[in-house]
Amino acid sequence: MSTSIQLKQMLASINRKSYPAYKSLKGSYDFGTHVLTIDHVQGDPFASPSHLSVRVSGRQAGFPAFCFASCPTKIALQDLILRKFEEQIRSYSFRAKGSGKSGLITSTVCGQEILERTACEITTKEVILRFCVGFPANGRTINAQELEKILFDFLPVCVKKALYYKNLNPKEVEAAIFLAEDQAYIRKELKKRNLAAFVADNAILPRQSGVSQKPMKNSVPFSSPSSLRVEMQLPHKGTITGMGIPVGITLIAGGGYHGKSTLLNALKAGVYNHIQGDGREYVITDDTALKLRSEDGRFIKDVDISMFINDLPNKKDTHCFSTLDASGSTSQAAGIAEGIEAGIQLLLLDEDTSATNFMVRDTFMQQVISREKEPITPFLERAGDLFEQAGISTILVAGSSGAFFHIADTIIQMDNYHALDITKKVKAMCKDFPLTASDASPFHLPQAKRIMTAPPVKRDAYKELKLKTHSKDSFSIGKETVDLRYIEQLADQEQTAALGELLKYAREHLIDDKKTVSQIVEALETKLKNQGLGSVCSSSYTPCGLARPRKQEIYSCFNRYRR
Repeated sequence: MSTSIQLKQMLASINRKSYPAYKSLKGSYDFGTHVLTIDHVQGDPFASPSHLSVRVSGRQAGFPAFCFASCPTKIALQDLILRKFEEQIRSYSFRAKGSGKSGLITSTVCGQEILERTACEITTKEVILRFCVGFPANGRTINAQELEKILFDFLPVCVKKALYYKNLNPKEVEAAIFLAEDQAYIRKELKKRNLAAFVADNAILPRQSGVSQKPMKNSVPFSSPSSLRVEMQLPHKGTITGMGIPVGITLIAGGGYHGKSTLLNALKAGVYNHIQGDGREYVITDDTALKLRSEDGRFIKDVDISMFINDLPNKKDTHCFSTLDASGSTSQAAGIAEGIEAGIQLLLLDEDTSATNFMVRDTFMQQVISREKEPITPFLERAGDLFEQAGISTILVAGSSGAFFHIADTIIQMDNYHALDITKKVKAMCKDFPLTASDASPFHLPQAKRIMTAPPVKRDAYKELKLKTHSKDSFSIGKETVDLRYIEQLADQEQTAALGELLKYAREHLIDDKKTVSQIVEALETKLKNQGLGSVCSSSYTPCGLARPRKQEIYSCFNRYRR
């Protein structure tokens, strides 16, 4: 390892040289307060910026032991440090001048969710922060003095203010750690109390807009119906009350614009922990929950959809069903079967984004089109079986069909953003509007053993497996774009980037025309748990822009990969 003095000498020696001379700086340098590593140098000042990392030993950083007591607290601390560091470097970005991206200093900009990210990593020995810098140049001529300003003047200040416990507000650190422990406690209580989700009283559920996940100002705080109110004694916050949604089938009803979808969206996001001040800190959902919708045109491969679809006119086998262009109903049937394979215990559905013929068939339609002529067994007739025989609960938003009232165990009405428990009232009314008796075929869980196949990776596979993340909704691998726009629980573009890396790693190391999808995903989960997200990166270094997705999103991604 070189010293910071040697780095300064190297900078002086390459000043005014051609831009590629910057590559000689790759390596690690000891600054005393931290170790700076230049991991990757950009090709020119207009290219993607260079990748750097700083390391501070655990002894120097000085964070108390309670910050590392569990995985949730460590992730919460990483999140807090990263937010502080990004806040610091933002004020220095582009203060060094030059062409193109010269002077850019950037790192991950975190959203409302607390995610495990490669941008900040805490090991048993050190704290690591990864970020990007645009190495300064005039035209394509190195301006080493401006880079020296970044590395020797700006960066040490940011490191000291973000990575050293003594320079942080201890109350703020404590609050982040305590919140993580309280959230972990609620998640454990869900299982103990047979709850699918918990929504705290006074939670702020509406968001500012479709493009901002910050809480809406002056919105109506959530209040639980007394019949569903539960009390929890959290380790740090103390007594908290809120609505406990029992396992089983829960229906969320109400008029348009009264808060049905707002509640469901909060539950959808409740699979992740949220930061203090988000308003949904104590909205906690079963962390296997899957938000499902219809996807016209979806690719499906070897999925057993016979639980919902049978006896197709073309005699196509639905026990191992494949299509390049699924209908809305077929895509939802496949989504549930794939979700079962991914280990879900809770389904989240909104009637507005579901295929109508998949969800329900009313009495009149059954009279006009007989059961023998309809290959679809609607979700209405399977929801009870999913819970009773597979342990999968459902939370469903419904606004048009009253048939769902008959199968619901719990019915919540949203009235001007206030939640009301109307279960008893509606159940009494159901006697006056009986459903036609169901004659659905016997229930069985999906049985297909799905082998993941792909063309063999060629020796020179750079172009074939080249990755590019387009947005949170898609990435490309080689010539194929993987469409993730209907995977609604992806919270961050960095999760999408990580899914691309996981798929590429699977292509290169795991897919062999023998392993099932489950075996491949479980192998990836084990690798992530034991070696971290950086272990599947295709580059020779760990980049700063990856966030860990849930197992359910890994399955969803692989299921949409057409090759």
